[in-house]
Amino acid sequence: MSELRFVRMGFGAEAVEYQQAWDEQRRVHAARFADEISDTVLLLEHPPVYTAGRRTADNERPLDGTPVIDVDRGGKITWHGPGQLVGYPIQKLPRPVDVVAHVRRLEDALIRTCAEFGLETTRVEGRSGVWVLGDPVEQRPAIGGLALDFDPRLTDEEFDARLNGPEYAPSNAGQRREDRKIAAIGIRVAKGVTMHGFSLNVNPDNKWFDRIIPCGIRDAGVSSLANELGRDITIDEVLPVVERHLKDVLENAELKPREIEKATV
Repeated sequence: MSELRFVRMGFGAEAVEYQQAWDEQRRVHAARFADEISDTVLLLEHPPVYTAGRRTADNERPLDGTPVIDVDRGGKITWHGPGQLVGYPIQKLPRPVDVVAHVRRLEDALIRTCAEFGLETTRVEGRSGVWVLGDPVEQRPAIGGLALDFDPRLTDEEFDARLNGPEYAPSNAGQRREDRKIAAIGIRVAKGVTMHGFSLNVNPDNKWFDRIIPCGIRDAGVSSLANELGRDITIDEVLPVVERHLKDVLENAELKPREIEKATV
């Protein structure tokens, strides 16, 4: 593949509005499709914003009417904001495109990044992104005095954790010793070129996630590098590490078209 280039769009006081970044993605995507530029990763912070992928259900959105930007990526609803490093890799892939392989490469780079800071993370089958695993169910504390076998989030279709206080809040998943997501991934591929990408929670206020059902997952939560490591950590510390691992993983990947199984008669 071509040499990967990084564009740092803005952080902190220069955080980039979501619409501005989306417009820039489309511009870079068109240039990459035309082979006018090499594969490019846009890196930035956003001001607080909720974005909803194509599969987001109405009952996963904020209850208080907080605005949500609907976007053309895969996945469901999430939050972006201060303390979160967002990356949009715009990469040309061989056709037919292997979307899963692309997601796995992004996960791999982020897992390596977390490991460099001393945090063990992993994938969870059937759930994209990077996760900190919780304790086995039988070892977790009961929620609200109830055994976890009767967790209403799983057994009551009308139960809404957003209306039931902090004990069910996604931001408190670590206290409940549940699985918690530290990096989310949602992508789109158009004309063989990727868009959208990942968000890595470095040191955000995770209470922003409590207004939604993050990624549509009701029985897990969210965390951050700062929460898990028990110390302050900044975007400036994490940024060069993420760039290095993305460069290593994406530049050295053996890109192959997705294998298509031929129907047998």
